[in-house]
Amino acid sequence: MMDGSWKIKLLGIGFTLLLAAGCSDLEPLQTSPSPPPTPSSAGSSTASPSAAAAGIEFQAPDGWIQEAPSSSMRVAQYRIPGVEGDNADSEMVVFHFGGGGGSVQANVDRWVSQFSTAGGGPVSDQARISERGGNGVEITIVDVRGTYNESGGPMMAQTAARPGYRMLAAVVEGMGGPWFFKLTGPENTVNQSQQDFDSLLDSLQPPG
Repeated sequence: MMDGSWKIKLLGIGFTLLLAAGCSDLEPLQTSPSPPPTPSSAGSSTASPSAAAAGIEFQAPDGWIQEAPSSSMRVAQYRIPGVEGDNADSEMVVFHFGGGGGSVQANVDRWVSQFSTAGGGPVSDQARISERGGNGVEITIVDVRGTYNESGGPMMAQTAARPGYRMLAAVVEGMGGPWFFKLTGPENTVNQSQQDFDSLLDSLQPPG
């Protein structure tokens, strides 16, 4: 004769078997496969009318080709095709170091020191420094030309001397800055890009 506890156990087993039988006809839950991730753009593409880099917005000129930054220090990079007669393209790079990067004067001095005369002398007395403001930012611009002594990188002492080059560079100060805009290349190409560079600086908008 079964006691009450055994009756309860048997009832529980019977209920479990009945529930399992009832659920056996249910289809398993179907899950839709996740769509494949959209591949990130690589290589280069035509610059869009507007762009942003580390919190600052600007209008990218038509004809400038946006490229993937070649180093972690660069937050944006553009290539400007060389004009007829120039043997290389020009490059415009944007740097941002999270509020660092040195003083305005330190950057001006460094940029000017990257150039020399044909005879190897300094060009500090020929470099043009100007200032402008607007749209909540203050801008210091360096315009220097001569032989560009391009460094191989912060950890490399080797440099490549490139005569007939010009640099237009700007330190942009504002909330979240400074940002550093640097256009460098053969003089003829940079000459024809000066108006575009000025227009880019006019379009700068601080983070809002």
